[in-house]
Amino acid sequence: MTETALRISGLSKRFDKPVITGLDLDVAAGELYALLGPNGAGKTTTLRMVTGLTRPDAGSIHIFGIDALADPLAAKAVTAWLPDEPMLYDKLSPSEYLGFVAGLWRIPPAEAAPEAERLLKWLELWESRDTRCETFSRGMKQKVALAGALIHRPRLLILDEPLTGLDAAMARAVKDALREAVNAGATVVVTTHILEVAERLADRIGIIGNGTLLAEGTLEELRAKAGSDEMTLEDAFIALTRAPQ
Repeated sequence: MTETALRISGLSKRFDKPVITGLDLDVAAGELYALLGPNGAGKTTTLRMVTGLTRPDAGSIHIFGIDALADPLAAKAVTAWLPDEPMLYDKLSPSEYLGFVAGLWRIPPAEAAPEAERLLKWLELWESRDTRCETFSRGMKQKVALAGALIHRPRLLILDEPLTGLDAAMARAVKDALREAVNAGATVVVTTHILEVAERLADRIGIIGNGTLLAEGTLEELRAKAGSDEMTLEDAFIALTRAPQ
């Protein structure tokens, strides 16, 4: 039986109006899951609740069987979060930043140093390892932030619009990194407005709208739900999000 990496049950959140309403969602271990939806559908709010940045009004979140609401520290220890805007200390170099993040996770320097070197080489940042991040392009900052998210070897990696503002080469590098992370045993949940990325990269896709899950499955399954096996993901997405609820 496949292990469940992330299980969301009956999740609800209201601000000035309902944003998430009774959301149920399961992501299998070792899966790359793309969460899609129109602007304002609640994608980022959902991810922020999963990572403990926003408290839900109702429902439960389990990460590899850990109750994330009852034991947030244990859940965060196996999770990494990468928001759409890279959050770095610009005066630090990539090497310094990874050393700092590893220290927050209490990783011994003897373990952190080779892992940081591996990540920097893997993400093609090694030659810039001692350069201050303030000089980097958005794409390079995004890769440094990704390295920081991976330094403690999380089992669940959650990314909100990781390709926004990246040029084609940088976007390709990040996509390759995500797929390699999955191949190495991690589970990845990602939001993106670039539907071609989800179509090519994701093992399964969930579409949310009006605060609830409208449809999920492989591309073939979403096509079937939308009524045509010849549709692109874009066509299926439009059909499913515009269908009467």
